Amino acid sequence: MRGESEMLKNQRGFFILILIVISVLPNLVFAKCSEKFDKIDANCIRKYATKMKSKKIFVLSKNSEELKGNTYFFQTEKGSYGKFFVRSAILSNNECSIFLDVTTYIGKRAYNPSGTLSIKKEYDSWNFDRSGFDESSGNDFSLSRDNGKCLFRADDAKVIFYKNTMEQSLLTGSTILMYAGYFLAGLSVFLIAFAVFKEEDKFKAQETLEDAEQEDQGKDVPNDPVLKYSRPFFRRYFSPIVQGMKNKKKLKEKYKRKLASSGMTKHLTPEDFFAFKLFLIIGFPILFIMIRQFLEETWPMSILPVLSAIGFFYPDIWINGKITKRSDEMIQNMPFIVDMLALSVEAGLDFMAAMQKVIEKAPPSPLVDEFEILIKETKVGASRAEGLRQLSWRCNTLPISSFCATLIAADAVGASIGPILKTLAAELRQKRSSEAEKKGATAATKILFPMMMFIMPAVFIIIGAPIILQFVGGQ
Repeated sequence: MRGESEMLKNQRGFFILILIVISVLPNLVFAKCSEKFDKIDANCIRKYATKMKSKKIFVLSKNSEELKGNTYFFQTEKGSYGKFFVRSAILSNNECSIFLDVTTYIGKRAYNPSGTLSIKKEYDSWNFDRSGFDESSGNDFSLSRDNGKCLFRADDAKVIFYKNTMEQSLLTGSTILMYAGYFLAGLSVFLIAFAVFKEEDKFKAQETLEDAEQEDQGKDVPNDPVLKYSRPFFRRYFSPIVQGMKNKKKLKEKYKRKLASSGMTKHLTPEDFFAFKLFLIIGFPILFIMIRQFLEETWPMSILPVLSAIGFFYPDIWINGKITKRSDEMIQNMPFIVDMLALSVEAGLDFMAAMQKVIEKAPPSPLVDEFEILIKETKVGASRAEGLRQLSWRCNTLPISSFCATLIAADAVGASIGPILKTLAAELRQKRSSEAEKKGATAATKILFPMMMFIMPAVFIIIGAPIILQFVGGQ
């Protein structure tokens, strides 16, 4: 009896052992891989080889979040095992894209092929994209469009779904790097704010004084929109940089006369003008990008260098236009002003008093402003001849240069300037009439081609329409 009981106990134990082995064996064969995507190796993937299937199709729908974070195991056409992780997908009416992190184990080394597949709709037809996840295979997986759906499929490869890991380190990157980026961004904002507001009170006080001075003089900043909206920025941030440059003296010599001829001396210094040019190098591209984003256009970014070049040369074009316009206005008003000078001198006033009377009675014009500067220079100690030379240098116009040279010569020999001013006024009026006749004579030639562009089509319509109608009626 004892022997039978022991035998029964041994049989019981044997059956229990068999049950344990049967229950544990599948888990040993198909042991779960690591929870971490980076820790999954080739040995783990091989355990799922028998369950992998080919021709597997994944539908990318608008609810693409269901694929995000999924981890799959695969076997390539050449027999290599690997894994991929679905990072994200882009779906729209004209584009389908899927982004994967792929690792293929070839022998003892890991190979990381490109895991981006993308298709677009062009000319009412969708293209096709495929990728090989092995070094020599080329048709393991593909992305296509069929019946209004984007299909990501395993063609020559076999694949099996492992699990959704949803590892934040894979989906959003390293937490340490993320916080490091936040820290650097915050530090940048702090440094920029510190640089901006460091001397803000001083700059505002200086700007207030300049605005008050211009208001007292009755002169506002020119209404050029580019200068109007750029001036606070380049004067605040670029002008101090230009003032610290070594070749500052050359810049003054280059732009001082241009600013004087354009009448912008009270508004811009040579350093400000060059700072204006530097600011527009980045100002025009930034404005282009802002407009491009606001209008949601697809204008090419390759034109940014062209816009930078235009920004650098725009102030020169603008200042040359101001010089030309101001010179024309001075020449236009010069005969009347010289007549007033002659009348004032013949009435018994000396030349400077006569010029002061012209400033008071003549309508505002650039030449009146120049006479006002001339009087101020003589009041601070400059001679009349020196003041006239400076007037000629600032205006840089042949009639005014001749006017100043004649007055300097008459002053040197002690001649009476009344008759000289009358003669000058008559000559200037005659030159102005001749210039007007010259422009009138060339006007016909200038409007010839624009008129032909509008008249010729009308002529063809008037002549050709009856002929065409007659031909059509005859048919």
